[in-house]
Amino acid sequence: MSDIHDILKLARSKRANDVHIVAGSPVLLRVEGELVPVTREPISARTARELSYALLTPEQAARFEESRDLDVMVSDAEHARYRVNVSYNDGDVGAVVRLLASTPLPLEQLRLPEIVSKLCTMRKGLILVTGSTSQGKTTTMAGMIDAINRHFRKHIVTIEDPIEYVHASRKSIVRQRQVGKDTETFARGLRAALRQDPDVIAIGEMRDYETIKIALTAAETGVLVLSTLHIISIDKIIERLLSYAPDGSDGHMRALMAEALQGVIHQELLSTIDGGKRVACEILVATDAVRNVMRKRDTFHLRNAIVTGQRYGMQPMKASLDQLKEEGVIREETYEAVLENYR
Repeated sequence: MSDIHDILKLARSKRANDVHIVAGSPVLLRVEGELVPVTREPISARTARELSYALLTPEQAARFEESRDLDVMVSDAEHARYRVNVSYNDGDVGAVVRLLASTPLPLEQLRLPEIVSKLCTMRKGLILVTGSTSQGKTTTMAGMIDAINRHFRKHIVTIEDPIEYVHASRKSIVRQRQVGKDTETFARGLRAALRQDPDVIAIGEMRDYETIKIALTAAETGVLVLSTLHIISIDKIIERLLSYAPDGSDGHMRALMAEALQGVIHQELLSTIDGGKRVACEILVATDAVRNVMRKRDTFHLRNAIVTGQRYGMQPMKASLDQLKEEGVIREETYEAVLENYR
């Protein structure tokens, strides 16, 4: 199979999440969390290069040759959309292609707890969607933006790298800006957004101190800020944010976070028995008790706050996993494997 469009068509038919193109390996699909070969033999460096470049325009190919790494969004004749990362690997060109939904999925379809919809009604503050790589964070944030867009008259500005889901303005006005194309950096785009009379700002990822500081300040002073953060568990959230901060700013960062935070949705994207996907999630709501914990250094108490705060809409991961198991949609081994990290 040497045509990239045939490979992508096969990937969609198998409900794959990603396609991996690597010289010296078969072409691989990520299906239900596993890498599955779809070519009988390893592909050559030449074939890997040709498949990777087939996804790029001449201008994008020139940018890649200069930078040696490239992230782009592409669509095909059937309007299917893909996020493509092209890179050099030990001198050979390869690519990873993420298959995307063409439009954001409604929160109802994602089957998230009701508190997620309530968080979308907040007028200001910070809402984080967290988890490790490929756990559906961007999909959930897109669903939240879609909910606001459908139900409220707001001005929504998104700053993304790259833009994964396209939002058509409905009740709200949605402006989507791509880092590297519409603005230089997340921080610069965020500063510009604050001068555009925003009600909601969605930041693709909190990935540097300047962006985090501006986002927290905006959230504290009257804008609803949505973003994602790579962490393995909610009780690591402060440590993760502080890892970006310069020495001596711990207290200031903790204070900003405690004042700005409204809630955290921490996700695990699980394979279901019928071959689909479902999200298991842990929910933290920023009560007074949670804010006090965040101002201090004992953030391991956040997990206790989640367990005892279910009347506020909080949800431990175990409760989410229990529900999925009772519904008969996940296997026992999936349940146990995920729960092991939350005991």
